[in-house]
Amino acid sequence: MTISRLFTKASGVAEIRPPFPIFPRVTSFCKRRTQKMAEDEKSAEVHTDKTELQILKELVDELYHFRDFYFETHSLEDAGRKESDVAQEMEKTLKKLEEKEDCYKDNAEFLLQKSRCLNVAPDFSAMAEECLSRALKLDPDLFEAWNILGEQYWKKEDLVKAKSYFVGALKKTKNKVSLRSLSMVLRQLPVADCTTYGKMVLESVDMARQAVQLDVTDGMSWFILGNANVSMFFSCGQNPQLCQQALSAYAQSEKVDGAAAFYPELHFNRATLFQYEEMFGSALEGYSRAAALEPSMKDPPLREKQLLEYLEKVTALAQNKGKVKARRLRTMLSNLNTSALGPCSSPQFRSPAGHVGSLEPRTINSLSHGHNAGVAALGKVVFSLACDGRMAFTFGMVDSEETCIVVMVYNTADAWGVLIGDSVAIPEPQVKRHSITHKDKEFDFRSIRVDSPLLLIVNGKKQNIKSQIAASVSYKPRCE
Repeated sequence: MTISRLFTKASGVAEIRPPFPIFPRVTSFCKRRTQKMAEDEKSAEVHTDKTELQILKELVDELYHFRDFYFETHSLEDAGRKESDVAQEMEKTLKKLEEKEDCYKDNAEFLLQKSRCLNVAPDFSAMAEECLSRALKLDPDLFEAWNILGEQYWKKEDLVKAKSYFVGALKKTKNKVSLRSLSMVLRQLPVADCTTYGKMVLESVDMARQAVQLDVTDGMSWFILGNANVSMFFSCGQNPQLCQQALSAYAQSEKVDGAAAFYPELHFNRATLFQYEEMFGSALEGYSRAAALEPSMKDPPLREKQLLEYLEKVTALAQNKGKVKARRLRTMLSNLNTSALGPCSSPQFRSPAGHVGSLEPRTINSLSHGHNAGVAALGKVVFSLACDGRMAFTFGMVDSEETCIVVMVYNTADAWGVLIGDSVAIPEPQVKRHSITHKDKEFDFRSIRVDSPLLLIVNGKKQNIKSQIAASVSYKPRCE
C-alpha cells in the first residue's frame, strides 16, 4: 500500500489525492526525526563521556582521601608505611586511568585527572608536567592545571616559576588553592632586605585571608593563614595579638576539617610557636605528635629531644645554683648592692611598661606571678646555658637570699651574653612558674621572661643596641 492510498483510506475519502503535497511533509518529518535521533545519539555519547570522566575524577578524589585521612583507617604505628601505601594507591589509580588513555588522550579534563593522580606524590613528576602542558594547550582556561603545574615547579624548588603559575591561575578565576599557594611561596622567595620581606609577609597574610573568605570550611586555608600570621608575628614586632591570631587559625583548621588534625606540619609549626611563648608542655606534645604522624620528618623528634635536654639542664642548674660553691657564692653576693640597678634607681627612669620613677629592688621570692610593676629583680649570674636549637639566651640568677631563678632573654645577638658573677637588674620582671610532665619526665622551676637584652641592666649599665637582633622564622622550599 502506498502512502497516498493509506492517507486517503485513513481520511475516508475515495478519491486519490495528488501525492506531491504529502511527500514534502513526510520528507521534512523524517529529516527532523533523523536529526533528532542523531542529536540524541550525540547527547547520549556526551553523557556517557561525562559520566566516565566523572568516575575517573572520583577515583582520584578517593586517592586524595586515602592520603589525607590515612589515620582514620590506620593506627599511628602504621605512620612509617603511609608514604609507601599512598604510592601503591597512586599506582593502582594511575593504572585505571591509563586503561582509558586511548579514549581520552586528547581530553584536557582527563589529562588534568592524571596529573592530579601523579601530584599526590611528594616529588616532582615529569609525566605530570607533560600532562599539564598538554591539558593547558587544549584548554588554557583550566585553572586547576595551572595550580598543579605551579606545585610541580615548587617541588623542583623553582619558586619563581611556581609563583607565575599560581598568578596565572588567579587570572583565570579567583580560587582558594592559588591564593593559599601564593601565600606560602611569597614567604619562601629569597629577598634582598628585611623591608622587602616584611611587605611580602603582609601580602602573604592577605592572600591567606582571601583564601579563607572563599571557603571558611577549608582546613588547609586556615592552616596556611596560621603560618602567615606566625611569619608576621616574628617580622612585625612580635605583637602578642598576632601570636593569638596564629593559634586561633590553627585551632579553626582542626575544628572545620577533620584532615587538619593529621597535618604533621600544623603540629610542628604550632609547637614552635608554643616553645617561643614558653608553653613548653604544649610544645613537647606538638613535636611528639608531628613525629608520630610523619616519621620521615627529621625536625620534630630533634626539636623534642633538644627541648627535653634544655629543660633537664635548666632544672638541674637552677636547683644547684649553677654548681657554684657556697663560699664563692657568698663572695659574689657580698658586693651585690643597689648600685647594680644603674639607671633603674633614677626618678626619671621609664620602664618598658611606661612607668616613670625609680624601681624598688625586690628578692625573687617576693615577686608575684606575672608582671611585677614598679620593682626590679636584682641578682648575680651563676650559670649561662647554650643549647642546640635554643630560642632564648638562658642564664641563672641568684639574689641576696640565695634564691635562684632562670632568666630567658629573647632576640639576642649571637655575640651577646652575660658572665658568671655579673650583676643583673631586671626592670618590672615577668615571672612564670613551669610545671611540665612529658613522657614520664617532670620539670618544675620559675623563670623570668625578657623580650630583649636592651631591657636588662648588666653591671649597672644598659645594653648596646647591637646586643639585639630580632628572631625570625625560616622556610624550606616545600609545601607547608
